[in-house]
Parts: sequence; C-alpha cells; structure tokens
Amino acid sequence: MGIRDEAAVEAALKKCVEVFGSLDVLINNASAISITGTLETPMKKYDLMNTVNARGTYLCTRAALPYLLKSPHAHVLNISPPLNMHARWFQSHTGYTIAKYGMSMCTLGMSAEFADDGVAVNSLWPATAIATAALNAIGGFDAEGTGCRTPEIMADAAAYILYSCPKRTTGQFFVDEVLLREHGVRDFEKYSCVPGTTRFLV
Repeated sequence: MGIRDEAAVEAALKKCVEVFGSLDVLINNASAISITGTLETPMKKYDLMNTVNARGTYLCTRAALPYLLKSPHAHVLNISPPLNMHARWFQSHTGYTIAKYGMSMCTLGMSAEFADDGVAVNSLWPATAIATAALNAIGGFDAEGTGCRTPEIMADAAAYILYSCPKRTTGQFFVDEVLLREHGVRDFEKYSCVPGTTRFLV
C-alpha cells in the first residue's frame, strides 16, 4: 500500500477494523531516505521524502484518528527524531531532516491536540544506526551490519511505549537505548549485528 494514496490508506484502516474489531495502535514507520546535500538532492527526491515522511504520517494519523478515538488504549508512534535545531543535524542532509522533522512536528502538535481524548502520540528514534533494508539500499552498512544494531532494539523500546498508559505517556521523544536503560536493560550486546562492537554508526 502506498501511504501517499489517501483512498488506499482509508480503505486499509477500514479493513483492519473490520477484521480485528478495533484499532488501538498506529506506527508511522514508512520513510523515504536520501542522505544527500542540497545540490545532490533533486526536487523529485525532496518531494518524495516529504510526501512519504511528513505528509504520510499526517495522512495516516488523520485517517486513523476516528478509530483511535474509540479505543481505550490508543497510541500513535512515529519513528522520527527529537526536534533538535542544532545545525549539525541539517548541514549534510537538509532535505531529509526537514522530512523527518515533519513527522516529529506531528508528534508535538497532535499529542497536545488529542491529550484530553486519551490518544497518545510519541516519537521513537535509534541511538545508533539500525541494520534495515532502507539503510542497506543507500549503502549504509556492509553485509554483516558492522557498526549497526538489529531492529529488535527498536521493537523492544516500542513495546515499553505502547504498553504504557496513553494519558500519562504522550508528547515524548524517546531514544531506544535511553528508554531501555530507564527500564533496567543493561545487556545491549544482544542487539549488536557484529558481536563485540563498541563503536556504532550514528
């Protein structure tokens, strides 16, 4: 399903509710990525990143809200970074950062907008590079995933967020390792793609 297609998104959510009876969680993880400078990022790529990342998050959340508002345990989790306005997060890939920060601004605004309705909206971001197909597609790591962690660290962190009370846990920008440490996790070796790794890509 393409999340740029409003009708397709609405149909998918409707089908989900028909099959499972309700919608309690939406995870906005779809992303277009191009870690390139301004002159190396044509407008076609810029538009793709913003329509998938920022617009896609807004569209999917907006379409899901009628169902989430009926849920006693409603969560929206955006896979997007904390809103840090330091130039270092922009200078090498301004277009990509704009697109991802658009997702984070959805977290900021919608968490406040729907706080009284009991719909939690949070963001989660990895402390290190994660060995995913998307990163592999842009040449972000070698076949062994050197310098990366496995997706399981994000899944474990997400679970803590999604099991939390939506009225108490909302409007937060979580980082996977920080959140897991706060919940007592000390063994992070199990998340390393290459055992013994001490320096990770960020």
